[in-house]
Amino acid sequence: MLVIIGYIVVCASVFGGFALSGGHLASLFQPLELLMIGGAAVGAFLVGNNGKSIKATIQALPSVLKGSRHTKELYMEMMSLLFDILSKVRKEGLMSIEGDIDKPEDSPLFSKYPGVLADHHIVEFMTDYLRLMVSGNMDAFQIENLMDNEIETHHHEGAVPAHCIAKLGDGLPAFGIVAAVMGVVHTMESVGIPPAELGILIAKALVGTFLGILLAYAFVTPLSSLLEQKLEESTKMFQCVKVTLLASLNGYAPALAVEFGRKVLFSTERPTFGELEDHIKKSKTK
Repeated sequence: MLVIIGYIVVCASVFGGFALSGGHLASLFQPLELLMIGGAAVGAFLVGNNGKSIKATIQALPSVLKGSRHTKELYMEMMSLLFDILSKVRKEGLMSIEGDIDKPEDSPLFSKYPGVLADHHIVEFMTDYLRLMVSGNMDAFQIENLMDNEIETHHHEGAVPAHCIAKLGDGLPAFGIVAAVMGVVHTMESVGIPPAELGILIAKALVGTFLGILLAYAFVTPLSSLLEQKLEESTKMFQCVKVTLLASLNGYAPALAVEFGRKVLFSTERPTFGELEDHIKKSKTK
């Protein structure tokens, strides 16, 4: 929603200011300039990225129109789930959660938290390392190193769409110049026409530079920044799970282990100790 509002503000400010200064908005409508700029940008995007990067970028774009799903409520749900799992381990032993982690969609523990269960990436991350804990063949240092490597891989993969969009935005001003140069070439070959018509051709050429810069810095490049922020939020969930499980491996009680995880969250979404404690108590009554 904020993306659409931002685009409206940009258009209202730029085109509204132009109109208020006496400019004619119709002169800015140059579909052929847009064709040259947009076509060149799409072509360069296809040339500069492999199939996996293109697919990842296309799949990531719809997410920019949605608000963040990584809310305080989701984090509390995830930490309540971790508390329930670790409490069961402490009472009944590691083998007691084997059925839960093998089929989390059928697990009574996971089913209580549909928000977490809907994120198959975090569920897979959680169950994979719980499975390693059940096996008992790895110590905390080995698991921590493996977690760090997996989180780094997740971050690099998630950064691909943002990187592709940023590169596309960087190229748009240059493509605007290309369109403008093409317009200048057309103007120069038409020097024999009346000055009024020549002025129109020059204006059309200048619109190419304007559109390239506007599309780059007001429409495309901000999407790259937004995708990076969403990636940081998703990575924080993995870090929260990592810290909580490692604290449990090091012998801390479930309540303290979850507190370790709470501390790594961003302050804007981090629940207070009391809020998390109340949420855990309510989840027990479900």
